[in-house]
Amino acid sequence: MARPSLSLPLILIFPLLFHLALAKTLKRDVKALNEIKASLGWRVVYAWVGDDPCGDGDHPPWSGVTCSTVGDYRVVTELEVYAVSIVGPFPTAVTNLLDLTRLDLHNNKLTGPIPPQIGRLKRLKILNLRWNKLQDVIPPEIGELKSLTHLYLSFNAFKGEIPKELAILPELRYLYLHENRFSGRIPAELGTLKNLRHLDVGNNHLVGTIRELIRLDGCFPALRNLYLNDNYLTGGVPAQLSNLTSLEILHLSHNRMTGIIPVGLAHMPRLTYLYLDHNNFNGRIPDAFYKHPYLKELYIEGNAFKPGVNPIGVHKVLEVSDTEFVV
Repeated sequence: MARPSLSLPLILIFPLLFHLALAKTLKRDVKALNEIKASLGWRVVYAWVGDDPCGDGDHPPWSGVTCSTVGDYRVVTELEVYAVSIVGPFPTAVTNLLDLTRLDLHNNKLTGPIPPQIGRLKRLKILNLRWNKLQDVIPPEIGELKSLTHLYLSFNAFKGEIPKELAILPELRYLYLHENRFSGRIPAELGTLKNLRHLDVGNNHLVGTIRELIRLDGCFPALRNLYLNDNYLTGGVPAQLSNLTSLEILHLSHNRMTGIIPVGLAHMPRLTYLYLDHNNFNGRIPDAFYKHPYLKELYIEGNAFKPGVNPIGVHKVLEVSDTEFVV
């Protein structure tokens, strides 16, 4: 009996391997990355050898550049160039990398605004620009990034109002805007984001009340962490805040808030950290807070609470690692 032939599978496999080996990087991406290379500092240029950012037979892919094969070409899907002291304006050529899913330029010295062309990156999921010197307002085109899940803009010098266009990003889960110069009110429309888990707008120049922020029915259904600290918020803590049943961290420190603390907050099932310090709250802390099964820290100093009100836990700066959020 004749042995089965293996020639047919090999005939099918070899052309595929040959095709992958010969796949060329899309000219659009080669041009864009070389424009970026020409505009960046020497540390990046030193690591980016050759003309093809996805690598060729003589050189490996450029450091921080991830490529994928799509059809007959390779395209750039991730660009991570951080902590290398890049100086100058945001490299607009980045917005020509239309297949990007991750853009990480954090911890550099980028200046000026985010260009409106950022809206071209329809497939972008993670945008990390924190720890730069970026300025001006966030362009409304940010609302065109419908795939975005993580947005890190903290530790810059952005100004103006927080754009309502952020509320039309259906996949957004983590929004970091702290340590900027944002003013005005926090858009209540952010409460319509069904997947938003983390909202940090601390250390800005924001005004308004929590009641305004949560005025929409069923708002913030998935929110776990809410940082409103170090702003100019006024008014009290509304009882309706207890409707945010997923909330674990509530940071209200260093505002101008007044009134009593509603007992309903003590019945939020997942509440773990509650920061009320350095406001103008008064009255007593309901006993139910001291019986909460998960509440680890309650900071109350710098208020007008009645004598006998005690904190919970040891006062320290709460820091959450980026590794818990970036995927």
